[in-house]
Amino acid sequence: MDTVPAPATGELLYRDATEADVEQLVALVESAYRGVSSQLGWTTEADLLEGQRTDSQGVLDIIRSEGSRLLMAERNGELIACCQLAHRGDHAYFGMFAVRPGLQGGGVGRQVLAEAERLAVEKWGVRAMHMTVISAREELIAWYERRGYRRTGETTPFPYGDERFGLPLRDDLAFELLVKPIG
Repeated sequence: MDTVPAPATGELLYRDATEADVEQLVALVESAYRGVSSQLGWTTEADLLEGQRTDSQGVLDIIRSEGSRLLMAERNGELIACCQLAHRGDHAYFGMFAVRPGLQGGGVGRQVLAEAERLAVEKWGVRAMHMTVISAREELIAWYERRGYRRTGETTPFPYGDERFGLPLRDDLAFELLVKPIG
């Protein structure tokens, strides 16, 4: 009798993170952006930054913050992606976006981003989504542009000297604001 293995893909289920999820969220974010594991995916920042991308306290602060949520995407009971949404008046802020490195490029990120946009409109009635991306991340910015985000040219300096954001390997890092109408 032949058996057919269960498909690797299943429906994505979304839920808000709780304090009990902090450690697995830190591990996911770190794996997507820093170190050797991040190089399995295309969102790595390992060539720009060393050190941490986030820590337990940073994740906990997002979970506990008024007007903020940390959305988890799970498949078959496993955490595979997350993102932060924060209500900021007439717009929402999108951040701390991470997809498990081995699953990047397979459409998970696109699905999570679309769900985040839908939730921001449904829950807060906002008309735009804002995010900041390291301006040197041209490939990532191009990915967001293909999803309707536009570069504003507005930049803020990278927080050099604050190890909570990583240890820069370059001296030209800055964050660029990207914006998309969503409502």
